[in-house]
Parts: sequence; structure tokens; C-alpha cells
Amino acid sequence: MRCRSAGWTVAIVDSRAFGGTCVLRGCDPKKVLVGNAEAIDWVDRLKGKGIRADALRVDWPELMRFKRSFTDPVPKQREEGFKEAGIDTFHGRARFVGSTAVQIGDTRLDARYVVIATGAMPVHLGIPGAELLTTSEQFLELDALPSRILFVGGGYISFELAHIAARAGAHVTILHRGRRPLLHFDPDLVDVLVERTRALGIDVRLEAEIATVERAATGFIVQTRHAARDGRFEADLVVHGAGRVPEIDDLDLVAADVDRDRRGVTVNEYLQSVSNAKVYAAGDAASSGPPLTPVAGYHGRIVADNLLEGNRRTADHSVVPSVVFTVPPLAAAGLGEAEARERGLEFVTNHQQTSGWYSSRRAGETHAAFKVLVEMGSGRLIGAHLLGMHAEEVINLFAMAMRAGLTSSDIKDMLFAYPTHASDLLYMV
Repeated sequence: MRCRSAGWTVAIVDSRAFGGTCVLRGCDPKKVLVGNAEAIDWVDRLKGKGIRADALRVDWPELMRFKRSFTDPVPKQREEGFKEAGIDTFHGRARFVGSTAVQIGDTRLDARYVVIATGAMPVHLGIPGAELLTTSEQFLELDALPSRILFVGGGYISFELAHIAARAGAHVTILHRGRRPLLHFDPDLVDVLVERTRALGIDVRLEAEIATVERAATGFIVQTRHAARDGRFEADLVVHGAGRVPEIDDLDLVAADVDRDRRGVTVNEYLQSVSNAKVYAAGDAASSGPPLTPVAGYHGRIVADNLLEGNRRTADHSVVPSVVFTVPPLAAAGLGEAEARERGLEFVTNHQQTSGWYSSRRAGETHAAFKVLVEMGSGRLIGAHLLGMHAEEVINLFAMAMRAGLTSSDIKDMLFAYPTHASDLLYMV
């Protein structure tokens, strides 16, 4: 939009409906479903504390209709918005046929610059029966919820959707091949979340590598290779939650002399291809930065500035908050302990279970904790890790504090509305 507003001729190509992964088939619709899971969990936690609601349940078809009220209008609105702005729209899969030329079906587009922002796709698992797995996108379109659901992989997709499904009444299993799930989050807090997940009735199996997935008379059979023993699991639905990779394999990058690595298009600090100065990449398609929606939007603004004004803006990924939208949510910003040690930083770790704190007890939350890293000498906050109600909101306060270079003393001098989850910061730093 910025380039078009500046008078440039702009085209946008998408092989699918306009709107993108987050809005149509990712974070936004998922968060609608999380809202119902949160409501169910609130009531469950407060039973015996003034709440009586024995028959509370999720009406899945009605929930899907509510979810679609957010997603269904988007493609038309986006496409009309592009056309009103004078942007040429194309539907189809683009592939490079020159350094700045792409082919979409029978149409060839030649440009001065090309921006690759194709997002990510589920990683190919390379196991017999992989084609039988359901994607997270397909899960978010289910008209009916199966009674037995198995999630492959122990990442955020599996945990988030597992919490949704379990609170909607499904029997849920998570199979993860490693010793630790949710690798990009603090291990101590992950342990607490796994405990909470199992308490919910979700069967979390670690060191369980998928060997095969087979169709059975009543669903699917998943065979695993376990560190101690092999396993056999039956399910009505098997969901791929084992990771995502940049969706750039079929772009024919070689034709444009665009280098790539496993993280995406190899870019410099300006998000410009290191091998083709006329090509930029943003979001999950770029080798720089974590694969998160806010990062993609941030990259888009940087690329627009650099196209219009010459390379002047660089991306700063030093403090990027991220959240696992389980119930309760798990959140992180800044450095973890291992990374801080690798950088040679001297720091103090404030770590505590907070299920006994007022903010947790009043809501009946039995699993909550935090870990905050404070640099010795300067007092700067260098990392924050939260598990508990509203962690997804409070982590943004920590991210702002870190980005602004605030110290623990600065935080302690602030006045917060009380009692709130934000006011708990005073006791964490």
C-alpha cells in the first residue's frame, strides 16, 4: 500500500484468497476458539468457589459459525481494498522466470523489484502415511470435532489446538519425539505447563518418534518408536503440529539467482536478498527474525521504507515477545538463561511459582510461574518468561521495558493500577 501511495505501479500475487495465514487460517481464528476454551476453564477453576455449572459444554458447530464471522468477509474486503488503491491483483502460484520477472499461469510480470512474502507451510515429515495427517488450517475448519485427536509434534500449534480440543470434550494425545516440547520457551515454565496440560487430561508423550500413520476401520493407527518401548495409538484425527518451513520451494529461486537456506531467502540487514539486490523478503519467507505475525508486519514496513527511500532501515529482533496461547498462556520476551550465559552476561534470575499469589488464587489458577532476568550492575531487564492468566498481555509490558532500556528500579518506581496482573511486575523484577 505504501509503494502504491507513493505512485508506484504495484501488483500482488497470491495462490489463495487474499488475507494471509494469520487472519484467515492461523492466529486470529485460533484465538476465537481459545476464547471458548478460556470460558470453560474459568468455570472449571471456580467450581466450589461460588460457581455451579455442571452441564457447561462447547457447541462446536456454533463456535465454527462464530469463527467464520471473522474470517469469511476478509478475502473480498482485502481484494476490493487492493483494487480501490489501484493495485493489480493476481491469483495463482508465481515462479521466477528472470531476475525480476515472475510467471503466474499464462501471465508474465516484469518488475523493478520483487518482494517475497509467501509465509510458511507444514514441514514434510517423510514418514509412511504422512499424507493422512490433517493440517492446523484444516483443524480450524472442522465442522464437527472428532472424539479422539492425536497431535504430532510438541510445538506451539499442537499445544494450543490440544487445549482447545480437550476443553471442547475430545480425548487428546500429543506425541513429541524429543525430551523437551516447546523448545523456544523457558524449560522450567514449560514443565509447569506440561503438568497443567496433563492435569487437563491430555496425554503428553515425550521421546515418542512417529514411525507410521495408517488408516484403520475406525480412524487411524499411529505407530511410534519410543526410547524405552514402541507404541501404538488410535485416533479419529491426526494433526500435523511438528513445525513449519518457508513456503518458497516452488518459486524457482534459482532462475532469479536468489540464495536461500533452511530459514528462508537469505537476506542482509535491510531484508534484501544477498545475491539479487532487486529482491527483498519479509516474514516467514526471510532468513532473518522469528516466524511470527508481528515480525512479518514489521518486516513489511521496513521493506517498504527501503524500497522507497533506499536501504536505510534495518530490522531489530532483539526483543520480540511470543506467546503459546494455551490456557493458561506461556509467554517470553528477550533472552533466556542459556542465551544470556552464551553472551557472557552476568545476571540475576528471579524465579517463582505464583499459583499462591492473589492474582492466581482469585481465579483458581493452580499453575502459574515467572522467570525474569536482570543484568547485574546496570539493573536492565534482559529477559522475561511468564506462565499464567494474562501472560500474553503482561509480556508486552516487559517487552516495552526492555526495548526502552528500563531497569528494575525504574519498574519499581512506577505506579500501577491495583489489583491487576500488570501490578505483579513490581514483585517480579
